[in-house]
Amino acid sequence: MATRAFPVIYSRSVSRALEFYTGLGFEETFRLPPEGEPGYVSLRRGDSELGLVSDEFPRDQLGVEVGDRPRFELYVYVDDVDATVARLADVVWKPPVDMPWGERIAYVKDPDGNPVTLAAAAER
Repeated sequence: MATRAFPVIYSRSVSRALEFYTGLGFEETFRLPPEGEPGYVSLRRGDSELGLVSDEFPRDQLGVEVGDRPRFELYVYVDDVDATVARLADVVWKPPVDMPWGERIAYVKDPDGNPVTLAAAAER
């Protein structure tokens, strides 16, 4: 039985999205086409996988347009929320805050305006 599943993010610029997500520790594992501007990229971070594809793909393959943004929220654990937010200062949506469930979180925007939650265990 197949056990692999991963989200695919539709992006106006796969190369800009790739730069953003590699900045969060994802590593490129596959690219089409192999040279030039990518139309699709697979990424991995530990056991997590993510796909990035041009937002033209759903129109070409399914006959549908990508809807208004945001279209998803990605929850990404980082070692230090505050340090990551400082590095991504130009795309911070909501600054770090300690949550009642014991995590420190912040929200940043990916290049397509989708919320990405950065999370780590809150200091006690």
